[in-house]
Amino acid sequence: MKQKRVVIFSGGSLSDDFLNEIQHNDFIIGADRGALFLIEHGLHPDISVGDFDSITVEEQEKVRSYSGNIISCDPIDKALSDTELAFEIALKEQPEQILLIGGTGTRLDHTLANIQMLKLSLEHNISCVILDTNNYITITNSTIEVQQRKEYTYVSLLPLTLEVNGVTLNGFAYPLSNATLTMGHSLGVSNRLMTHKGTVSIQDGLLLVIQSKD
Repeated sequence: MKQKRVVIFSGGSLSDDFLNEIQHNDFIIGADRGALFLIEHGLHPDISVGDFDSITVEEQEKVRSYSGNIISCDPIDKALSDTELAFEIALKEQPEQILLIGGTGTRLDHTLANIQMLKLSLEHNISCVILDTNNYITITNSTIEVQQRKEYTYVSLLPLTLEVNGVTLNGFAYPLSNATLTMGHSLGVSNRLMTHKGTVSIQDGLLLVIQSKD
């Protein structure tokens, strides 16, 4: 059965507050330490995936015991990160939305790789959000509605391609009309919504939409 939403808990920065994001009937995937986080908080992932090299043998056994299914891989001979493995599984479920929690953290390389994975969701026509304590990150190649979110004051628009053309903003403090945003320039950084929602439209390119708070 097609899932309405898949929630991935990865091994980056995690907080107990993120457990409140889980909704009834969510299909839950735990990636490596993210699976252990869920189980230690009384939740049973539908699938746990990874090489599990960041947890102890005893913790690995706990993950095996309390997960609906386990997909393990060799920690050396693998082409994808644990998070990307989980993301590939999520895409195969063909949900309406993927929510990635724990996809950011102290490892900037992993954080950037996970943000770039948002492109894959567009290719599958699936909405995807990366959530952490300070950021709500999504992507568009056409038009997206941006809603006010508690404490997420700023809205920044960052090109994921060299240029994003035909950028038009409605409902923002600093509107744009048919503008071009270029990678390496900060024109789209730190805007604000003027009402409870606004729209971002582009003609071509890939645009990250980041709602953030200090």
